Amino acid sequence: MNITKGSIGWIEVVCGPMFSGKSEELIRRLRRAEIARQRVQIFKPGIDQRYSDDHIISHSDFKIQSECVKDAAELEKRLDWRTEVIGIDEAQFLGEGIVDLVVRLADMGKRVIIAGLDTDYLGRPFHPMPELLAVADEISKALAICMQCGNPAKHTQRLVASDELVVVGAAGMYEARCRRCFEPNIANLQKREQATAAAMGRGAENGKH
Repeated sequence: MNITKGSIGWIEVVCGPMFSGKSEELIRRLRRAEIARQRVQIFKPGIDQRYSDDHIISHSDFKIQSECVKDAAELEKRLDWRTEVIGIDEAQFLGEGIVDLVVRLADMGKRVIIAGLDTDYLGRPFHPMPELLAVADEISKALAICMQCGNPAKHTQRLVASDELVVVGAAGMYEARCRRCFEPNIANLQKREQATAAAMGRGAENGKH
């Protein structure tokens, strides 16, 4: 959708599972803004240092320089108020305060472009992304390719055992899955199976004594 925004504030959200090209699309839009000689600032959460601590790097190796922040408050402090376009990657890690901040920025006439996961490893809404989608002027839903069957994938499958909501990782720790192949409890099931096997092993050892 091509809309002339001028000085009117605007919020764009690119969402979807891991490996769907969200960061690549974010980078593409920001590069176009730079080509247009607009003032651009780009941020990502400090927790995400999988590939670089000063660049956003997509899984397909597209990259653009960025600043690490821990939350919305730090992002606001880092802003140069002459900036016209603000890019934010992995917004789901920046806390609820990011919603109020991007609304205020758009009200000031800034263009804000956001990328992030809309669902977590259990398939639940990943806050604050639902709230960002609600205040957005434009939404793009990206799909990946299911690593099990090749169909369009909307879920991020965690492959390692953990009950933590946030476990930062990439290939080997996560893969894209379609609705049919998605198994939200597979990692926890593996964890329970490993614990059971370990307990049985200890029982067998004790039985020898």
